[in-house]
Amino acid sequence: MDITAHAEILAIRKACRKISTVDLSGCTVFSTCEPCPMCFSACHWAGISRIVYGAEIDDAKDHGFNELFIPSATMNRYDDKRVEIRDGVLRDECVDLFIKWAMRRGSRPY
Repeated sequence: MDITAHAEILAIRKACRKISTVDLSGCTVFSTCEPCPMCFSACHWAGISRIVYGAEIDDAKDHGFNELFIPSATMNRYDDKRVEIRDGVLRDECVDLFIKWAMRRGSRPY
């Protein structure tokens, strides 16, 4: 088990291995949900240029994820390079994935 094995972290690790560098300038991270503070920080340190996501932190929290409410926009204000953020992409579909995940766990979706 690895508590840091979020999808964004795994994608960054894989990309860095594939191109043999930790500099992912010009790259875009696509995510079902707004990145948590750990994932946003990893994007910053890797030099990711753009983050595209669907669901928001509140959506994840509403469906049983243990999230810190520190929005990417807030984190971005402290980033001297400023990551381009595009939110709400396929949001309904992303939230539906949370509902399905909660139902598989036997949790109420709301």
